[in-house]
Amino acid sequence: MFFNTPDFWPVLRNTFLLGLYKLVFGFPAPIILALLINEVRKSFMKRFVQTVSYLPHFISNVVVAGIAVMFLSPTSGMINQLISAVGLDRINFLVEASWFRTIYITTDVWQHIGWGTIIYLAALTAIDPQLYEAARMDGANRWRQTMNITLPGIAPAIVIILILDIGKILEIGFEKVYLLATPATYETADIISTYVYRVGLTQGNYSYATAIDLFTGIISFIFIIAANSFSRRVSGSSIW
Repeated sequence: MFFNTPDFWPVLRNTFLLGLYKLVFGFPAPIILALLINEVRKSFMKRFVQTVSYLPHFISNVVVAGIAVMFLSPTSGMINQLISAVGLDRINFLVEASWFRTIYITTDVWQHIGWGTIIYLAALTAIDPQLYEAARMDGANRWRQTMNITLPGIAPAIVIILILDIGKILEIGFEKVYLLATPATYETADIISTYVYRVGLTQGNYSYATAIDLFTGIISFIFIIAANSFSRRVSGSSIW
């Protein structure tokens, strides 16, 4: 039934694109931040950066959406104030369908980038310091040390997180999308979870909504199996 509705392809496309953009931009961001934090030599500054980057993870999606609305307000938002200051026309980001994915991905990366670095920083501590000493004696600069020692050292953690993230491509959370979306942005903002809410809760079609969630779970499981098999064949690393 879901496959035959006119909403199926738009909703599936929006969900897949949001998940794909989240993977493309959100997956490497914690790795890059962890590598940068690892290069900080002063312990106080390192702890400060870690704390500041972790804090957004503990902010609720309601507050994150509120901050986004405040910054993007067409009248008093900081972004539009800067746009107006350089002589350009203000943009009503929250009612422009073309801006929704950018807003969602930006807020999601900001909210979770610090928390994601914890795993990679823990993996970095397991790398033998003598490897860096030997590399410096051979004349390797920081870039070559990163490429030849650091990244291979945390590669197993990267592979595991990547496989799990691929499995979550269609599992875009309902809350933040619902808070940031407006009727004007449904063209790009309407995803499977908001469709399930609209059909299952507001219309009382619970069995239909459950079937859609089951479909999403099956697809996610297939993605994980495929990603794990591909990783095992290519790199030799996998979850099982």
